Amino acid sequence: MPTQRFPAVHPSNRTEDDRQAERALVARCLGGELEAFHDVYTRHANRLYSLAYRMSGSVGDAEELLQEIFLLAYRKLDTFKGEASLGTWLYRLAMNVCLDRLRSKQGRMRLVTEPLEAAEGRSGADAAQAPLDFVSRIDLERAIERLPPGYRAAFVLHDVEGFDHREVGGLLGIAEGTSKSLVHKARLRLRALLGGRA
Repeated sequence: MPTQRFPAVHPSNRTEDDRQAERALVARCLGGELEAFHDVYTRHANRLYSLAYRMSGSVGDAEELLQEIFLLAYRKLDTFKGEASLGTWLYRLAMNVCLDRLRSKQGRMRLVTEPLEAAEGRSGADAAQAPLDFVSRIDLERAIERLPPGYRAAFVLHDVEGFDHREVGGLLGIAEGTSKSLVHKARLRLRALLGGRA
């Protein structure tokens, strides 16, 4: 797991110097300079590892996903146009890798979710507004692991990573309203999953 932390530059806080520095870094990577790609890795690995861990729920899976993310980034770096920050581009790529992994894993496991859907219907709108009861971090992580991929992605991006619904929509390629709906449903499902362990 990466150990060094680098501050993330929010896309709206990027200056023209930031943009030029990113373009130069990407150009060096595309020119075959391994030190430049190592620089990309050290700047972004912590944040992407955190996302991979939250999406997979396992250190081993997160490390594997991080490798997969950076291999794919290396192969696709020539598609980076610089419209968004490099960090945002990598985050979208990472989210897609994590979602693909979750979908294939869920496809193999064939988890049954009907009882949870029924519990959602009974919990009502007031439950979505109330804060989660006190639960252990382990219980919460396990419950997040059990969310369907779309719910988990929106929940992690909004409630854990702190993106607003517009940004979540942009990262996941969905409407802002869809992000709100997914986060709402994820919270309801988490309450149902955590109900017996509060």
